[in-house]
Amino acid sequence: MSNEAVTSNNPGTPLRQAVTLILLFTAGVINFFDRASLSVANNSVRAEMHLSATQMGWLLSAFSLAYGISQLPLITLLPRFGARKTLGFGLTLWSVAQVLTGYVRGFSAFIVLRILLGTGEGPFYPAGVQATREWFSPRSRGRATAVMSMSQTIGLAIAPAILALLILHTGWRAMFILLGLAGLGIAIAWYVFYRSPASATTNIPSHTTDTLGFLLRHRVVWGMMLGWGGINYTNWLYISWVPGYLQTARHLSLANTGFLAGIPFLFGALGMFSSGALADWRTRHGASLARVHYSQILTGMVLSAASTWFVAHATSTTAAIAGISGALFMIHFAGTSGWGYVQVIGGQRYVGSLGPLQNFASFLIASAAPVITGFLLDTTHSFTLALIICSVVTLLGALSYATFGSPTLLAQAAEG
Repeated sequence: MSNEAVTSNNPGTPLRQAVTLILLFTAGVINFFDRASLSVANNSVRAEMHLSATQMGWLLSAFSLAYGISQLPLITLLPRFGARKTLGFGLTLWSVAQVLTGYVRGFSAFIVLRILLGTGEGPFYPAGVQATREWFSPRSRGRATAVMSMSQTIGLAIAPAILALLILHTGWRAMFILLGLAGLGIAIAWYVFYRSPASATTNIPSHTTDTLGFLLRHRVVWGMMLGWGGINYTNWLYISWVPGYLQTARHLSLANTGFLAGIPFLFGALGMFSSGALADWRTRHGASLARVHYSQILTGMVLSAASTWFVAHATSTTAAIAGISGALFMIHFAGTSGWGYVQVIGGQRYVGSLGPLQNFASFLIASAAPVITGFLLDTTHSFTLALIICSVVTLLGALSYATFGSPTLLAQAAEG
């Protein structure tokens, strides 16, 4: 059993901390570039491979379903093999899948590669959360988690413009190959430079069924699983539909959409950093880390729901952009503390299992967001009802945290 699987409560050296964050941030940017790649190349791929819109939908769904299901094996694999091996394997798998996508000729092979891409990307967040817990003390862990998480929103903000340029100058096949090669470079760097602290110990459960059974017996875990679904539902709705909303509901050109669509995700990055910085400041002034993250989750989710409700009734493009920016700022403010909450509640013994379990359960909820939104758009020819539903789901997620997810440290429960 790897000693990498266990986290240290002692702060790491500044150099090790910097290396860990640089590698995680870079891997995260590549991760979300890869997620956006097929969406940006949609029309080019369909034209060359003669795919229908339905077939393209299956390609997009294959990734998301594989990503969600891949969280389950991580419940045992991440504690057993540690962040270095688990994320390193994931990076290698998803990067190879991207390279091979550049050579794909048939629809069936394309589906297989999308499944491999989703499976490979699955370990990023759970392994990243474990890695930050290994190297950062409780007083600095909030900002470290925020920096790792910011790779998501920054990647989503800049990916469309950069990927479009790559397609225009090199073609969509070369774009996939270049992205895959970049990922392989990060995989090599992760294997070479990342190590767990020497002070780590081996104090983790031996069997998956024991771990899963223990976690599912606690109300706080159910509160986190369902509550995180409210966060991810909002996140996936805006990732999937911000460009479509701006073009359909606000009648913007593609060029203007490409510029304006990135603004809300930059606010999302600001929300992540603000959450981590505030959590660390409150902790340094004596607040309980569990209570800090718990309160920030609830505050962020309620205000995000209010912002989404505002978007549903916005009467101008400026108001809509402001509302979406507010929704993403607050949902990522909540989400960053959501991952911090996993670190605190799970403790060194269960953090590697609780993160994937939360991710899996929430993904079952969140994956419905793009489908429901698309169906309602076809039915009502408006985003209003879809946005109202999103607001309600976010509030229900906050209610789940408030009702079932109040702080209960699993490590203490195990000892008791």
